[in-house]
Amino acid sequence: MTSPGTARRLWALAEPFHALTYFAPECHDAAEQAGLTGFWNGYFALRAAPLGAVGPEVVTALFHNFEPGFVARRVPGIWDATTPQAALEARLAGIDAAARRVLGEDRIDSPEIAEAADLAATAAAAIELPGRPMAAANTGVPVPAQPHLRLWQSLTTLREHRGDGHVVALVQREIDGVTAHVLAAAAGRSDREWLMRARGWDDAAWEDAVARLGERRWMDQGELTAEGLAMVAAVEADTDRLALAPWQALSDVGCDRLAGLLTPVRQAVVAAGDWPTGNPIGAPEPA
Repeated sequence: MTSPGTARRLWALAEPFHALTYFAPECHDAAEQAGLTGFWNGYFALRAAPLGAVGPEVVTALFHNFEPGFVARRVPGIWDATTPQAALEARLAGIDAAARRVLGEDRIDSPEIAEAADLAATAAAAIELPGRPMAAANTGVPVPAQPHLRLWQSLTTLREHRGDGHVVALVQREIDGVTAHVLAAAAGRSDREWLMRARGWDDAAWEDAVARLGERRWMDQGELTAEGLAMVAAVEADTDRLALAPWQALSDVGCDRLAGLLTPVRQAVVAAGDWPTGNPIGAPEPA
């Protein structure tokens, strides 16, 4: 029977390909051409576009880990610069160009990419929508015909499904956005400087979160306590468990096959320098 560890493994393998939309210069250029100047305007518009022209409250709620004012400085202003439909077109154009550079034309047109796209699409189609707003929004986006873009969209939908479950795992333990980052930094999954810069939190908010974690006995003198380590492990275990259901549509054999097909894709993205070390996403190395 497919285990939660499989969901974690496939996320670790797939995340760098999805994240081209954040880190690849072609994606930044496509956002600029759509009227989105600056990295963060592009980030929020391209990621939120499946939701429609939503406001900062919705983005803050669904993305969970951004400082609200940081979001409000970009949203809803991004929708004055472009439309959700244009943002969707820009993110696919950016991914198309980035994937062709990173993977090469031969791999783009290979049977392996087509097979990976079919497997990922099968898993994405198995997502149950209730309680999964980001995944649900992405299931409403037309799936591209080209295999490498179909692969990207399906992996993105599955990634957002995992993220929806991660928010559930955090909220049920009363872990807010900045506190989640403090825990991630203390666990060594990213670093404070990256997280504060990339999510909009300042030193005062960070230190307040550290103090609150101390009151809960999850941290002591800047380090995770035994209880804190257990809580971090519990959040990750719940996230893996809640991410598992769509992957079960592939069976163990299908999941192993997709993992094998995604391994060289991930390696190509990393080798091209489009997966920055210590980035704030915090995806682990594949097991």
